[in-house]
Amino acid sequence: MSTAPKSQILSLTLAEMVNYQDGAVVSRQITKSEAGNVTLFAFDKDQGLSEHTAPFDALVQVLEGEALVTISGKPFELKAGQAIIMPANEPHALKATQKFKMLLTMIRA
Repeated sequence: MSTAPKSQILSLTLAEMVNYQDGAVVSRQITKSEAGNVTLFAFDKDQGLSEHTAPFDALVQVLEGEALVTISGKPFELKAGQAIIMPANEPHALKATQKFKMLLTMIRA
């Protein structure tokens, strides 16, 4: 999927730029470069990303709904409007406690 157009106002809100799909996790990359990327996600209820690590910090911003984010075994319940930083090299996982959308920002440099 193509990234969002640059140097123009986006015609949709961030939450409107990615749609829910029954029983799935949907993603849409907004922008990508060597320095990092910004990706939108839509999670159906009870869907998630299994525990993994990443070599860079990542910022999760919940746009709508609610999710359980677990970092190094510690659970965090996030709601729309809240955000959390997942530290580099620490195991983390996400699960939708209800349908939710998030913006993931990862800076590599």
